[in-house]
Amino acid sequence: MKRLKLFCTALLLVGSQAVTAAEANQETESPVALLERTSTEVINILRKDHDLLVKEPARVYKLMDDYILPHLDDVTMAKLALGKNWRNASKQQKLDFIDEFRNLLIRTYSKSLLEFQDQTIKFFPLKLAADARKTTVKAEVIQPGGPSIPLAYRMRLKNNAWKVYDIKVDGISLVTSYRGTFTQEIRKSGIDGLLVYLREKNSKLKGKDTT
Repeated sequence: MKRLKLFCTALLLVGSQAVTAAEANQETESPVALLERTSTEVINILRKDHDLLVKEPARVYKLMDDYILPHLDDVTMAKLALGKNWRNASKQQKLDFIDEFRNLLIRTYSKSLLEFQDQTIKFFPLKLAADARKTTVKAEVIQPGGPSIPLAYRMRLKNNAWKVYDIKVDGISLVTSYRGTFTQEIRKSGIDGLLVYLREKNSKLKGKDTT
């Protein structure tokens, strides 16, 4: 659970407003500037609307949709999560997996966003080459009365905007932490079996939201 909350702390910083502003100026905002500038805005929304978000989970999903998902590279995330099994999937299976994996992330992490309390995030300077297409932004979660937790945002330039395709919390990858389970399901019943597993899991998570 502690690791889950930390993943959510990292995810909530991938906001949309900074990128929107950069795109309006036809410029590419640096990865560190993007994360630094959006973190305050998203955290303020979580704190200001906390009670409302608790009462109406749909608003939490909208927060994810508006501020986080548009700036995740979900295709690369899906490839990493499936590993070598990605190349064995058909085009339709890949599209279905991207959709179900995205839904899994939303359902798993949305409610835990509300657990964010008094932590702060410190980002470290980054030297970025002019022609860089990939980079890693390092940061740390500063916890009152507790040890700092290292973060690493793996990002790539896509359509003139930096997008996150993995987050490491204390050295543990958000995306590849799913790979073992997915591989096991594929070994049992193939990629179609994995899709059935994900649909059932997402359905159960959705059911919990309405109870």
